[in-house]
Amino acid sequence: MTAASSSPRRRRLALAGLTVALVAATALILLPGRKDPAPATPAVAQAQRAQLPGNLADGPIFKPGLFLDARTAVGVAPTPSGDQLRLVLRASDGKITEIRRRPLTQNPVFDSFATDGAVIAWTESAATRTEIWAAAVDGTRARRLSADTGNFVGYGSAYDLVIAEGAAHWAAADGADRTEIRSVPLSGGATTRSTQDGVWALTAWPWLVNGAGDQTGATRLRNPVTGRDVDVRTSGAELATCGPVLCRVLVVAAGGLAGIDVMRPDGGDRRRIAGPEASAALADGAVLDRFEVLGRERPDSATTGAEGLVVHDLAEGVTTDLAAAAESASSRNGVVWWSTGGLDDTVWHTIDLRTARR
Repeated sequence: MTAASSSPRRRRLALAGLTVALVAATALILLPGRKDPAPATPAVAQAQRAQLPGNLADGPIFKPGLFLDARTAVGVAPTPSGDQLRLVLRASDGKITEIRRRPLTQNPVFDSFATDGAVIAWTESAATRTEIWAAAVDGTRARRLSADTGNFVGYGSAYDLVIAEGAAHWAAADGADRTEIRSVPLSGGATTRSTQDGVWALTAWPWLVNGAGDQTGATRLRNPVTGRDVDVRTSGAELATCGPVLCRVLVVAAGGLAGIDVMRPDGGDRRRIAGPEASAALADGAVLDRFEVLGRERPDSATTGAEGLVVHDLAEGVTTDLAAAAESASSRNGVVWWSTGGLDDTVWHTIDLRTARR
């Protein structure tokens, strides 16, 4: 994957000195005792997929940040004149709705996209100032929700900005060892905040998880509404990426990675899904609490940045190939996307995992 698509967890592995190749489908196994028969046609193979040209109709390259379905995306592209950056909605028929634009002289960044199906929200920054913005799901009625964002913390996760209970929520650093959870109503109003001791990141609302951005991985989950904490039960040299339902665990051996497991945060229902050739392709584990997206190293990966891509369905125990050579794998809103080709012939590929049959 390219540097832009590297997750905080993968960067921590590099810092730890681990050399981890990417998974081959033949290395994926189930724990002994699991005898679920493989389906004749895997659910993932029936999910909606699409390919989108890398460039908009007016010329500039388009970089998606959120897919509403397999063919409808929100992302950024320069203006044809090259002096401004646009945030646009690219409809399934290719029609473009401009949501926002900022002069490139301001070094603008549109990021941390989220949706609840009716509203799109994102962070918008220029220089050091970060704001929370929102628009209708059709790209109209853009408005600023809050400039009172504090020290916004993003980890490249689909949960950096969360829409829930009629509000947008995010985490902000409050000193070295405290975290503010800030919220603003989607209808507008004052930004509220609550403070938690420790360094936390948002995951599936309203849960928080620690260990983001460091080399220890997740060790605890917290529900600030109920006050409940859940300790993540790992053993030995392991690096866990957790939500309230499942954890992806990188099991480390003396020579590098020994394998990838999936388990409940309390350590229950643990199973091995990948061997020592494996590495996670996404910042977050268990898309839709069901799918682990993994990669497959190619002989030219070190020079091209391209890797194979597979998805393991935890419900069926089946692995399905997605791409022989992929770059920039990302996921939000249950849709996984990646690119192929070079700067002059980029193609965006998607799979909407929400449409995989149950």
